[in-house]
Amino acid sequence: MNNTTNDNYFAANKDIWNKRTQVHRDSSFYDRAGFIAGKDVLTEIERGEIGDVKGKKILHLQCHFGMDTLNLARMGAEVTGVDFSSVAIEEANKLSQETGIPGRFICCNVYDLADHLDEQFDMIYTTYGVVGWLPDLKTWGKLIHRFLKPGGQFFIAEFHPVIWMFDDDFTGIKYCYENREVIETQITGTYTDRSADIHQKEYGWNHSLSEVISSLLAPGLQLQSFNEYMFSPYPCFSKMVSAGEGRWWVEGLEDKIPMVYTAGFGKP
Repeated sequence: MNNTTNDNYFAANKDIWNKRTQVHRDSSFYDRAGFIAGKDVLTEIERGEIGDVKGKKILHLQCHFGMDTLNLARMGAEVTGVDFSSVAIEEANKLSQETGIPGRFICCNVYDLADHLDEQFDMIYTTYGVVGWLPDLKTWGKLIHRFLKPGGQFFIAEFHPVIWMFDDDFTGIKYCYENREVIETQITGTYTDRSADIHQKEYGWNHSLSEVISSLLAPGLQLQSFNEYMFSPYPCFSKMVSAGEGRWWVEGLEDKIPMVYTAGFGKP
């Protein structure tokens, strides 16, 4: 990685996510109150694929403000969440205290995790809007291998790279399918509130499926499952229409493009 340049991108993105978290924590999109009251916030996709997590030690990468992390703890796991947003980690700790659900949260860039943690986990878990903030997946794959126990599992559920090829209004293809460039975007608001007072640039990277998979195979993980879904479990893009409870399509592209993929890997 070009560390100096990427540090500038990370700093800009961290500032945005600190601001987003202040909006997200009270939004109906995340339904924090519902979670506190006992609502299961995992989607049908994760619930159908991760299996029984009771008694497992789980590392949740890019955990935002910890709702999914603590949901896994509520299901019986011992959890550690990691995110680079200081506001998100602060809110995750508050949520843990408010619910009485135990969880450990670490504030750092995922690439720097070895400076903050020295142990291995039964499962590493990451979902939705994660790899697009990472310029270098080879380093990411090595990190996952490093923190996974022999016999452990890595699970990812992520928005499909086809989604990120479109412009914001899904009127046409704007970006390359594979990682050829930094994607610089002037954003307004956030996906939970398009009118939120957030106006600045963010920086991302599109990653093809082959890049994601090969970055995890290279350090020695083994692909155990792979699935694609023709719907999103969240109405987080523009022009979305309901495809049934908990399922969303892009208007005009209903059931025509893959919107989510999942992959499971094991460490021999």
